Amino acid sequence: MEGGQDHSVTSLVEHLFRHESGRMVSAMTRLFGVHNLALAEDVVQEAFEKAFHEWRLNPIPPNPSAWLTVTARNKAIDAIRRNRHQVEFSEDISYLLNSEYTASSIVNEMFLDDEVADSQLRMIFTCCHPSLPPEMQVPLTLRTISGFGIQEIANALLTNIETVNKRLYRARRYIREKNIRFEIPAGKELSGRLDTVTTVMYLLFNEGYNSGKADELIRKDLCAEAMRLCLLLSGHKIGDRPKTYALLSLMCFHASRFDSRVDSDNEIVLLQDQDRSAWDGELIRRGEFYLSKASEGDEVSEYHVEAAISAQYCMAPRFEETDWRAIAGLYDALMTMKRSPLVKLNRAVVLGRIHGPEAAIDEIHKIEGWESLASRH
Repeated sequence: MEGGQDHSVTSLVEHLFRHESGRMVSAMTRLFGVHNLALAEDVVQEAFEKAFHEWRLNPIPPNPSAWLTVTARNKAIDAIRRNRHQVEFSEDISYLLNSEYTASSIVNEMFLDDEVADSQLRMIFTCCHPSLPPEMQVPLTLRTISGFGIQEIANALLTNIETVNKRLYRARRYIREKNIRFEIPAGKELSGRLDTVTTVMYLLFNEGYNSGKADELIRKDLCAEAMRLCLLLSGHKIGDRPKTYALLSLMCFHASRFDSRVDSDNEIVLLQDQDRSAWDGELIRRGEFYLSKASEGDEVSEYHVEAAISAQYCMAPRFEETDWRAIAGLYDALMTMKRSPLVKLNRAVVLGRIHGPEAAIDEIHKIEGWESLASRH
């Protein structure tokens, strides 16, 4: 029985870490300042460690998320008391945190839902600060906001653990040394960062949709987190852009097919064999709504085209009625924006549906370094 309890607690804590740690770190960073990111992460880690040890010995609380929030708030107050004479906190509220009379109320305020949501957006845009080298922005955001493990980041970025660790260390040091501010940009600064922000959300969803974990080919928790962050972004004036809605549309179309993509043996089910009656009609309608909203404006991004491709698959009543020529035209458009080997490979598959397998094989052989794609299903 004890082993079963340990396993249940471990699974629950891992699940909560994925869903709650990013929010908590964001709130902590709003309190401590982005230059104290390591302190914010340490305090959140302490809260999860306390949960793991206490829940193994005592009944799991009825609302584990609320328990974690209260614990994290208490540990934040303890950290402020311990460090108020050694650490400079967030510039605009530092004087309030240094007072015993106001510190607790400020900490409680920063953990309100609206404040946490705002802090998360601030944290995302801070991680995607243009002063940070691009190779540091994505892993830092995945690690800080979404609780990605180092191996997961390595998988998402097609690199190795050692490289990811080095980038994370350098990113945190860079933030501290350059005194990068914890803020949401405006005007011209916004567009440069928004591209990286949406890239992070795209990679997060993609890792869930094509998981690197052999025992869990689709990780719905990652996909749900990406969709939550993208919805959060779209609901704020800074993210109310066609590109954001196009990405949301793409996520909805893909998520609509989750229940038919894997069989009872955890094997991938090919598109032509999927039970279309199991597709989520509400998510498909949301995908269509967001794609329509994404068309309001002059901007056309790669997410617009990918969402339009996915829409074609979702609209076909049967696999045999898929409009392959329309999809091929969309892939031609995507190639002008994103000439990655995987895009070329997907386009080759579509051409194979139109002109036969030999045409597809010819296209694959034209892909530079096509041999490296052999390991990607």
